[in-house]
Amino acid sequence: MRFKGRIKQWKDDKGFGFISPAEGGSLVFVHINDLQRRGRRPEAGDIVTYEIMRGSDGRARAVNVMFSGERPREVGPASASIFPVGLAALFLIAVVGLAFSGQIPFFVLAGYIIASLVAFGVYAWDKASAQVGRWRTTESTLLLIGLLGGWPGAAFAQQAFRHKSRKVSFQVSFWLTVIVNCVGLGLLIYDNAGGNLLPMVQGL
Repeated sequence: MRFKGRIKQWKDDKGFGFISPAEGGSLVFVHINDLQRRGRRPEAGDIVTYEIMRGSDGRARAVNVMFSGERPREVGPASASIFPVGLAALFLIAVVGLAFSGQIPFFVLAGYIIASLVAFGVYAWDKASAQVGRWRTTESTLLLIGLLGGWPGAAFAQQAFRHKSRKVSFQVSFWLTVIVNCVGLGLLIYDNAGGNLLPMVQGL
């Protein structure tokens, strides 16, 4: 059910404010992330429509917020999100091949699998927490799990739960951790093949 109201207060530097319901009653909290379209920043006095979600503390929060006259945002086709999932799947297949060919130890393969499962679970928990207003997992923790080898599971989770997949700043940081992790794996393969990393490190 959608409600109508007016932005009563808005703190643009903090990205949140409060809506005064048209039918009266207590002010409703609204966060910038809950606006369907973020090309326009809210201002006090704006008319909006919204849905209500209640957190574990029972407090109301506005979600799926739209400015008056806007139409609901259409979700793009699933094919637009195939790349990260396909890349993660190919990476895991490659790691399996490297382990069975002896180019990396099996514990590295096990580490990627375990870290990916942990990442998938943490993303699922964070998505559920966001929906009910529970304590959230920090973005730095999500990125660290990916850096430590959980990025394939994180990539799957981002698309499965539509979580963090459209936040540009997070995606940039996430893929940087993927690159760092892959470089680390490449150095491990080089060292395991008999290469000597010491002269390379000393030359940096």
